[in-house]
Amino acid sequence: MYNKHLTTLEFPLILDRLAAHTSFSAGEEKAHTLTPETDLRQIRRQLETTSEARALLEIKSDATLGGAHDVRPLAQAAQRGAVLPPAELLDVRDTLVAGRVLHRLLLRLDDRFPHLADVAGRIIPCPDLVAEIDRCLDERGNVRDAASTELARIRREERIAHGRLQDKLQHIIGSSRYASFLQEQIITQRDGRYVIPLKADFKGRLRGIVHDVSASGATVFVEPLSVVELNNTWRERQLEEEQEVHHILTDLSDRIAQHATEINLTVDALADLDLAFAKAKYADATDATAPEFVPLRSSSTFHPGSTIRLHGARHPLLDPKTVVPIDITLDDETHVLVLTGPNTGGKTVTLKTVGLLVLMAQAGMHIPADPGALISPFEAVYADIGDEQSIEQSLSTFSSHVSNILSFLDQADEGSLVLLDELGAGTDPAEGAALARALLDHFRQHRTTSFVATHYPELKTYAQLTPGVCNACVEFDPQTLSPTYKLTIGLPGRSNAFAIAQRLGMPQHIVEAAQQMISPDDLRTEDMLDDIHRLRIQAAQARDEANAARTAAAKLEQELGERLKHIDQERQQVLEQAQEEATQELETLRTKVRRLRQRLQAAAAPLETVSAVEETIIALEEDLPLSAPEPLAPPLPASPQRPLRSGDLVWVHPLNAQGRIIEVNGQENEAEVQMGLGRTRVRVTALELCAPPPEEEKASERPTVHAGAAPSPGMRLDLRGCTVEEALAQLDLYLDNAWRAELPWVHIIHGKGTGALRRAVRDFLTTHPAVSTHELGGDKEGGAGVTIAKLVS
Repeated sequence: MYNKHLTTLEFPLILDRLAAHTSFSAGEEKAHTLTPETDLRQIRRQLETTSEARALLEIKSDATLGGAHDVRPLAQAAQRGAVLPPAELLDVRDTLVAGRVLHRLLLRLDDRFPHLADVAGRIIPCPDLVAEIDRCLDERGNVRDAASTELARIRREERIAHGRLQDKLQHIIGSSRYASFLQEQIITQRDGRYVIPLKADFKGRLRGIVHDVSASGATVFVEPLSVVELNNTWRERQLEEEQEVHHILTDLSDRIAQHATEINLTVDALADLDLAFAKAKYADATDATAPEFVPLRSSSTFHPGSTIRLHGARHPLLDPKTVVPIDITLDDETHVLVLTGPNTGGKTVTLKTVGLLVLMAQAGMHIPADPGALISPFEAVYADIGDEQSIEQSLSTFSSHVSNILSFLDQADEGSLVLLDELGAGTDPAEGAALARALLDHFRQHRTTSFVATHYPELKTYAQLTPGVCNACVEFDPQTLSPTYKLTIGLPGRSNAFAIAQRLGMPQHIVEAAQQMISPDDLRTEDMLDDIHRLRIQAAQARDEANAARTAAAKLEQELGERLKHIDQERQQVLEQAQEEATQELETLRTKVRRLRQRLQAAAAPLETVSAVEETIIALEEDLPLSAPEPLAPPLPASPQRPLRSGDLVWVHPLNAQGRIIEVNGQENEAEVQMGLGRTRVRVTALELCAPPPEEEKASERPTVHAGAAPSPGMRLDLRGCTVEEALAQLDLYLDNAWRAELPWVHIIHGKGTGALRRAVRDFLTTHPAVSTHELGGDKEGGAGVTIAKLVS
């Protein structure tokens, strides 16, 4: 494909926007140099890679190339013997670390993102090199003492020399002997050596070397002779340190030179990943979708077998808030589209939209169009769009267009897409129309997929009568005198000159005179076009109304489904909240009982006081249930009444609760009913048989009783405040009901206290047939105050 035609279609502007989403310079370079592919397999692979990148960023937004740099020039410099500074060494390390992170991530997810994993497989992390750079340099780029034993020794001696030098200078400036000579009691540096500031009048009083004088001349900076040797020693250690640091950096640079090939491969792979992520981000920004590419179909006619089917296509460089989507479809019999309509009506934008979306798709980019786009790969895209008048070459607009078309006239074939704007314009209308028709017929006979925008009415007739050619138009609203930018395929554009003239105030008699000059056949044709357009608008409105009604119905169905889905969840939440409140009230009552018992045991009060407290305890205990009440369940639909028998699920009307019959006493007309953890005797007439669920009905037919026949007693049993005998009696009943309810495990709350109740409970669980294992609760489950028992399944 030729760069000139890509520029005409503004493809470089697309690449600029794509490059803005890259993370480092190597990826940006790949974005700017991206070209459309022509091989179908390669196109599909790139599109699938972009789709994988979008999916990956949705679930792992932190999958980025943070820290990556294009360090290939640094590797080349190291190969030439250059010593890289610490900052550049850290860039190499950061790039390798970024590659290592993506390498691990994508290879771990290779089953979901195979194309990205293939790219990541080219990354060579070089862990030894990363570890060596980390060992020698800190995050600020300073060489660590541990980089070499020699550097550690030098720096240790340097610190010692520096300390001795500082001590000597501090002794001098702190001495009363020199106090009157000093300008300030400070130590400073000049030319890399430590000096002290003396008043200029006393510079001879302290023997030493003058290194500098202040701007006013009032202060001289003197290195006392007594510290010259110390300064020399410190400076020697500094020079030794610089040499050793240079040696370490040289060694690291040599290591990078040895790994230059691996570094170059890693950077190239990271750049490809960066480009894929940039395509994904740009696709999200433009609300783009992945097109599907189909091969050219075999055809015995002039049709080249190409496919272009774009619905809701939008020009990617226009404002997405204002751009009007268009539908572009070439059927199996059409490969040339003649586009007519008023100026500024959107013909040029339509041509560029088709060209740009094809180029983007063949470059592996998702396109701003509705899902389901179908495109065939083109080996070349040629465009002659816009006013290309050339002053330098003394070419008119017509000449420039002809020259441009001649540049690809012989190359355009069945594998090409040709986009022509204002074909034949800029010369005599009759000659221009004839030339345009001849060129159009040339492309048709050469089986070239072509889109042509024109004003010539002769081409409308040609498109209507010629196989393989189809009319299309951009609509114009005569009421507002403005284009709608909507594309209609199958109809030529209408002439709106008379309507526009009337709308603008042209006298009626002039408009009528002009109409009389037009042949009756042309007027009838325009009237027929008006009728067809009106019928199409009505059909489109009816279709839109039907689609809106269908969408509203689907939305309502979805909302009702979601509501029904959450009804059971909301009901369960309400029941759980009620049970929690009941548990809290129960705990409050138990706390009151415990406090009253403690008062009784500790009281040395008169008998009347003890009796009063005992009466209060008895009253509380009468109101105190054994455990938190189960949430009430609504009665199941009643089944036909029959004699009640053991195991029946019944609704107990006096208690407004559901239970299961344990035993029926026919003589006394009573039944013993299990409700939660408690049992009660109720007259048979107060019981109503409930219809069991289908699962229970089937289970009742079996010879054995199913464990799930009993209602759940809850996952927790609180035994705090009970004696050992009371606790074991409750625990035995509770375990039996829990096993019948098929609970996997239960929590037995016995508290810590003296440990007697805990030991009794654990001993009891060890021998109980419904318990397989038991253990103390975790830190978040109550610790030693709770025992978790796993029940036999």
